[in-house]
Amino acid sequence: MEEQAQNKQIGAIAVHSQYIKDLSLEIPHAPEIFSEIKSAPKIDVHVDVKSEPKGNNTYTSQLSISMNGKVEDKTLFVLELTYAAFAEVNVPAEHLEPVLMIELPRLIFPFARNVVTQCLTEGGLPPFMLNPIDFAALYAARRQAAANDAAH
Repeated sequence: MEEQAQNKQIGAIAVHSQYIKDLSLEIPHAPEIFSEIKSAPKIDVHVDVKSEPKGNNTYTSQLSISMNGKVEDKTLFVLELTYAAFAEVNVPAEHLEPVLMIELPRLIFPFARNVVTQCLTEGGLPPFMLNPIDFAALYAARRQAAANDAAH
């Protein structure tokens, strides 16, 4: 019976909470810039993922999204969001890093995307929906960059 309980827990991810850790929206040229929006602004998006152990198989996974919107050469807005999850993760050690850097961010991304959309809309800006993010590719690129740095 105890073995069955242990088998059920292996491979389990339990998100205990998710939350906005940090949120900032700046519209430096408001309100004048609103009349200058004639077409879709150019928006640069940067994403980063970090994780941190908290003890007893619990971890935080943080998804940071930085956005910079421009109208011609003027800054329309700067948005920075750190959205996090606090989770208990019971997976074999070799799967822990991918779970923290791929699976947990994938689980919380829709909520972070909603915060971004809501913040921009409430800030008086045109609606914007973040495209889905390939966290596996982001993780692979980060590992490749680390391997390249280690080789030099």
